[in-house]
Amino acid sequence: MIKNWLILPFLLLMFLVTSCQEEPISVQYGDTNNTGSNSYKRTVLVYIAGDNSLSSFAFKDLAEMKQGMQEADATALHLLVYLDTGDSPRLVELKKSGDTVVEEVVREYEDRNSCGLEETREVFDAVFSNPNFEAESYGLIYWSHADGWIPYGEASTRWVGQDKTDGDHRMNISELVSLLKTTPHFSFIMFDACFMSSVEVAYELRNFTDYYIGSPTENPGPGAPYDKLVPLMAEDNAAVRMAQVYFASYEAIYNGGIGISNNNWTGGTSICVMRTSALQELASITAQLLPQEDVDNAELMEKVFDYDHDGWGRDYVGYFDLKQMMQEILDEDSFATWEQAFDDAIAYWNTTAKNYSQVVGMFSMEGANGITQYIPGNNASRATAYRSMSWYQDAGLSALGW
Repeated sequence: MIKNWLILPFLLLMFLVTSCQEEPISVQYGDTNNTGSNSYKRTVLVYIAGDNSLSSFAFKDLAEMKQGMQEADATALHLLVYLDTGDSPRLVELKKSGDTVVEEVVREYEDRNSCGLEETREVFDAVFSNPNFEAESYGLIYWSHADGWIPYGEASTRWVGQDKTDGDHRMNISELVSLLKTTPHFSFIMFDACFMSSVEVAYELRNFTDYYIGSPTENPGPGAPYDKLVPLMAEDNAAVRMAQVYFASYEAIYNGGIGISNNNWTGGTSICVMRTSALQELASITAQLLPQEDVDNAELMEKVFDYDHDGWGRDYVGYFDLKQMMQEILDEDSFATWEQAFDDAIAYWNTTAKNYSQVVGMFSMEGANGITQYIPGNNASRATAYRSMSWYQDAGLSALGW
């Protein structure tokens, strides 16, 4: 997520926001001999790495979560929130108490880098290895800035999470993968962050979650409507229902961006839910069908829908539409076969006619299909980083000369 403030009408398009100790408790998931209870249907952790320009929005979203918890089934949902806005990081459980919802402190922390591997692992352990929060299923929402897949420290800036404690810290996707190897399997992982409906990232996380939720564009400044999402978090079809309600909330006030502000987001949104069980087959069919010939990447970039936008000296990389790219590369019969696998991987996708970008303002979503794909440019370090991605390898993208 990227969030800025409106200053003058002339600067509207430039400054509108988008959203881009103790010893751990160890428990084996599903172990009926532990002292916890799995009578809860789902435990959900919202991890807010908000020690950055988003800090004020973090408190607003926390307030929305409390509102939503009032309507949730408190006997079915454990809702935990890790909150770091640069002051007194803490892990709390939101619990009903009479007619209100209170923050019950689980653990407090010294000032820290909430994008650090060990710091994040400590929080995950405090939730997912704690018998007090054992449940039948689990969910994770990662809330912060984000910019896709390329490792932070490369010439570009593709990563998830930002913490400005004593510098500028980000978490690479490879680090997130290592963390998820120590957690239970999730019913859903949702990114309340920009540009995260990436086939490369979803594929890296496919073994850790049933559903992957993200936006292919810059998130609206207000972020997810948590007051409406929290009551849905323990449902059987939570991922799709949450995405549907997320989209409907913004669609209801969409008017093409007229009078857009962070308090009146009329600029629309887009959101996609991937069915991760179908991603392996999508990679396999992609590898089978790709022609063994180099493609003209510059020409391909010109033809394929780009969710990202160059300009103003920004370190542009590009997020191109996966489906449209494959349609350009494959012959008609091969594309029809590939399209079926693509459709199987999408549990839900929707967009307003236009979305908002802090770079170009309102832009048309015509040609968008919900999942982004990198097309290599002239940057050698990015190309090298891309070849390390599992999607690149399993989808056989080397056939294109990449």
